[in-house]
Amino acid sequence: MNDIKVTQKPIADLIPYSRNPRRNDEAVPMVMNSIKEFGFKVPIVVDKNNIIVCGHTRFKAALKLGLETVPCIVADDLSDEQIKAFRLADNKVSEKAEWDFEILSEELDDIINIDMDSFGFESIDFEEPEEDDSEKVNERERTGNAYNLDEYDELRAIGFYQMPTLERIDYVPDDLVGFNYVLNSDRYESGVHFYIDDYQFERIWASPQMYVDKLAQFDCILTPDFSLYMDMPMAMKIWNVYRSRLIGQIYQDRGLRVIPTVSWAEPETFTFCFDGIPSNSTISVSTIGVKRSKEATKIWTQGMDEAMKRLKPKNILVYGGDIGYDFKGANVKYYDNHVTEKMKKLKNI
Repeated sequence: MNDIKVTQKPIADLIPYSRNPRRNDEAVPMVMNSIKEFGFKVPIVVDKNNIIVCGHTRFKAALKLGLETVPCIVADDLSDEQIKAFRLADNKVSEKAEWDFEILSEELDDIINIDMDSFGFESIDFEEPEEDDSEKVNERERTGNAYNLDEYDELRAIGFYQMPTLERIDYVPDDLVGFNYVLNSDRYESGVHFYIDDYQFERIWASPQMYVDKLAQFDCILTPDFSLYMDMPMAMKIWNVYRSRLIGQIYQDRGLRVIPTVSWAEPETFTFCFDGIPSNSTISVSTIGVKRSKEATKIWTQGMDEAMKRLKPKNILVYGGDIGYDFKGANVKYYDNHVTEKMKKLKNI
């Protein structure tokens, strides 16, 4: 076997696997207590792209504890298929383990100076469990948590697809920083944008409450820019607009300054993609990639025209370059794509 090398990685560099089938939110407080009591003794396993293979619960616990770095093992010797298999196998084996309650009781009796209740042992029933309907209740709760159903308020939704509504805002930040840099950034005078690849912020949908305190340190946030690719099924486009609005509503309810991101695809998306956004407000749009083709420019222009007509925005934050569009008197502020700017500087060195 090869020697296993453990390295410290910035927690901001780690990316949760967006299709992780294991739900673990209930275990996070216990893992936090374990880390506080014993230290971070079990590394997180990541692949060569820093996507988490094993250790999502430890990752969430570390985030809530405010850790800047965590120990990691990089499984760069495994193929993509092996990574998927390892991720599932690692989670599956724990299901086969059972307690010997007699020995467990004796072991717990020997531990006097450490509060084992904080690791979940207060809930252990040393009798053989009887079957009941609680599993159905728990599964319904887990499903609700996965879709943030407890955050949805039908009285604050609009349109056929019941898009969550956002409050009007009249605000323009001086600068923007990407969500992927938030955990290690001290640019608190900037707003936070999500004009990055979706996999870098899927975590905010999985656990929006986890990021409230960190995002509240920044000047404002734009709502997540979940992608509306032309070749996506319409149902996915509707779902991504819904998720963006609900995240915005959740954070407004927590007292954050939230600016809606507006995105669209073909004209058929106009039936829902502007729902929930107030008129005469501040909005944000992106011009990244708009000039890559005539078709892309046409689609962007059609959507922007429709947004101007329906929303009549007061302020427009444009992430990316000026493409010569007439915003018809609205106050417009452009923000550089910092990644592109860095690449340009590197080419000139």
